[in-house]
Amino acid sequence: MAVHKILIIDDSKTETYFMTEILRKNGYAVSSADSADQAMDQIAAERPELILMDVVMPGRNGFQLTRSITRTPEYADIPIILCTSKCLETDRVWGLRQGARDYITKPVDAAELIAKIKALG
Repeated sequence: MAVHKILIIDDSKTETYFMTEILRKNGYAVSSADSADQAMDQIAAERPELILMDVVMPGRNGFQLTRSITRTPEYADIPIILCTSKCLETDRVWGLRQGARDYITKPVDAAELIAKIKALG
Protein backbone atom coordinates (compact mmCIF):
# COMPACT_ATOMS: atom_id res chain seq x y z
CA MET A 1 0.00 0.00 0.00
CA ALA A 2 1.44 3.36 -1.01
CA VAL A 3 1.41 5.99 1.71
CA HIS A 4 -0.47 9.22 1.01
CA LYS A 5 -1.83 10.60 4.33
CA ILE A 6 0.83 11.36 6.95
CA LEU A 7 0.40 12.62 10.50
CA ILE A 8 3.36 14.44 12.08
CA ILE A 9 3.40 14.39 15.90
CA ASP A 10 5.93 16.92 17.17
CA ASP A 11 5.73 19.74 19.71
CA SER A 12 8.24 21.85 17.71
CA LYS A 13 6.48 24.16 15.25
CA THR A 14 9.76 24.58 13.34
CA GLU A 15 10.31 20.83 12.89
CA THR A 16 6.67 20.31 11.95
CA TYR A 17 6.84 23.07 9.33
CA PHE A 18 10.12 21.74 7.91
CA MET A 19 8.85 18.17 7.56
CA THR A 20 5.46 19.33 6.24
CA GLU A 21 7.18 21.28 3.44
CA ILE A 22 9.33 18.29 2.46
CA LEU A 23 6.34 15.95 2.41
CA ARG A 24 3.96 18.27 0.54
CA LYS A 25 6.58 18.92 -2.14
CA ASN A 26 6.68 15.14 -2.61
CA GLY A 27 2.91 14.82 -3.00
CA TYR A 28 1.86 13.72 0.47
CA ALA A 29 -1.19 14.98 2.38
CA VAL A 30 0.04 16.12 5.80
CA SER A 31 -1.61 16.94 9.11
CA SER A 32 0.02 17.53 12.47
CA ALA A 33 -0.49 17.27 16.21
CA ASP A 34 1.66 18.74 18.97
CA SER A 35 0.68 16.47 21.87
CA ALA A 36 -0.25 12.86 22.54
CA ASP A 37 -3.88 13.69 23.31
CA GLN A 38 -4.30 15.74 20.14
CA ALA A 39 -2.57 12.98 18.17
CA MET A 40 -4.96 10.28 19.39
CA ASP A 41 -7.95 12.46 18.43
CA GLN A 42 -6.51 13.01 14.95
CA ILE A 43 -5.66 9.34 14.46
CA ALA A 44 -9.25 8.43 15.26
CA ALA A 45 -10.67 11.14 12.98
CA GLU A 46 -8.29 10.97 10.01
CA ARG A 47 -6.83 7.44 10.02
CA PRO A 48 -3.38 8.40 8.68
CA GLU A 49 -1.41 5.87 6.64
CA LEU A 50 1.87 6.80 8.36
CA ILE A 51 2.86 8.59 11.56
CA LEU A 52 6.10 10.55 11.97
CA MET A 53 6.67 10.76 15.73
CA ASP A 54 8.94 12.93 17.84
CA VAL A 55 10.19 11.36 21.07
CA VAL A 56 10.80 14.33 23.39
CA MET A 57 7.39 15.94 24.04
CA PRO A 58 5.58 17.19 27.14
CA GLY A 59 3.15 14.73 28.71
CA ARG A 60 3.39 11.29 27.12
CA ASN A 61 6.63 11.01 25.15
CA GLY A 62 6.96 9.48 21.71
CA PHE A 63 8.05 6.08 23.04
CA GLN A 64 4.95 5.88 25.26
CA LEU A 65 2.64 7.09 22.49
CA THR A 66 4.15 4.67 19.96
CA ARG A 67 3.53 1.81 22.39
CA SER A 68 -0.09 2.97 22.92
CA ILE A 69 -0.81 3.22 19.19
CA THR A 70 0.81 -0.08 18.21
CA ARG A 71 -1.00 -1.93 21.00
CA THR A 72 -4.42 -0.54 20.06
CA PRO A 73 -5.88 -3.11 17.64
CA GLU A 74 -7.60 -0.63 15.31
CA TYR A 75 -4.36 1.40 14.89
CA ALA A 76 -1.72 -1.35 15.13
CA ASP A 77 -1.29 -1.49 11.34
CA ILE A 78 -0.38 2.22 11.02
CA PRO A 79 3.41 2.37 10.59
CA ILE A 80 5.32 4.79 12.81
CA ILE A 81 8.70 6.32 12.03
CA LEU A 82 10.34 7.99 15.02
CA CYS A 83 11.98 11.33 14.08
CA THR A 84 14.00 12.52 17.03
CA SER A 85 17.11 14.29 18.24
CA LYS A 86 17.83 11.27 20.49
CA CYS A 87 20.71 9.71 18.59
CA LEU A 88 21.95 6.93 20.87
CA GLU A 89 21.73 3.36 19.62
CA THR A 90 19.87 2.39 22.81
CA ASP A 91 17.17 4.98 21.96
CA ARG A 92 16.80 3.56 18.44
CA VAL A 93 16.55 -0.01 19.75
CA TRP A 94 14.05 1.01 22.44
CA GLY A 95 11.92 2.89 19.87
CA LEU A 96 11.81 -0.14 17.59
CA ARG A 97 10.90 -2.35 20.55
CA GLN A 98 7.93 -0.05 21.24
CA GLY A 99 6.60 -0.81 17.77
CA ALA A 100 8.14 1.84 15.51
CA ARG A 101 8.98 0.61 12.01
CA ASP A 102 11.96 2.93 11.57
CA TYR A 103 14.01 5.64 13.29
CA ILE A 104 15.44 8.88 11.89
CA THR A 105 17.56 11.39 13.79
CA LYS A 106 17.11 15.15 13.54
CA PRO A 107 17.89 17.26 11.71
CA VAL A 108 15.89 15.18 9.24
CA ASP A 109 17.52 14.65 5.85
CA ALA A 110 14.82 15.10 3.18
CA ALA A 111 16.13 12.34 0.88
CA GLU A 112 16.44 9.86 3.77
CA LEU A 113 12.91 10.66 4.99
CA ILE A 114 11.34 10.18 1.55
CA ALA A 115 13.34 6.98 0.98
CA LYS A 116 12.17 5.51 4.30
CA ILE A 117 8.53 6.39 3.53
CA LYS A 118 8.74 4.82 0.07
CA ALA A 119 10.35 1.70 1.57
CA LEU A 120 7.18 1.14 3.63
CA GLY A 121 4.97 0.93 0.51
